[in-house]
Amino acid sequence: MRIIKDTKIDFMKQRKIAFALSSLVILSGLVSLLINGGPKLSIDFKGGILVSVQYNEEIDITAVRSAMGNLNVDGQSFDFSREEIKKFGNPGAVLIRVPHIDDAPQNFAQKIVDHLYNAFPEKVPENKTDFVLGKGTVSPKIGSELSGKALMAIISSLGLILLYISIRFEFRFALGAIAALTHDVFVTLGIFSLLGYEISLPIIAAFLTI
Repeated sequence: MRIIKDTKIDFMKQRKIAFALSSLVILSGLVSLLINGGPKLSIDFKGGILVSVQYNEEIDITAVRSAMGNLNVDGQSFDFSREEIKKFGNPGAVLIRVPHIDDAPQNFAQKIVDHLYNAFPEKVPENKTDFVLGKGTVSPKIGSELSGKALMAIISSLGLILLYISIRFEFRFALGAIAALTHDVFVTLGIFSLLGYEISLPIIAAFLTI
């Protein structure tokens, strides 16, 4: 079934507008990447601690930031009030990302959970296991390895596509396809940089899908 019939759109006539818009987005993204020193990477690549908890009722993020500004663990004092602290899912769910710290106390992620639990006793579930949605730690070494593998995955996928189209059709068609795919990846990466979005492992999977 055709919803729009007898379409006569001269796409090539609009190519200059498309080139200009595409160039603007890519150049803006590249400038943003240069200013920011590269894409904003998640703890998947930089290393660090990720903690997500669930309160019984809506929680004020400002209050959580204040609580994370004075975290005492094993005699050490930490200020994480400027780190990424945000709500997700529902008003009572809070996600906290903490960068890697050399010589961090043992079970640091659990200590952060304990601190958040004790900071708002009137808003937490009775069972502590219901309070914790997730927690994890990624070392910088693992993050560096993941960064290298993610980059190789993208480059390998482009190379294999180039090889397949060269064999199945012609090499010049393969170059055009790779140019289009590379363009899409740069546009997406530039938009992520402009909007301040993080690059995580699921985002790399999305790049591979592109």
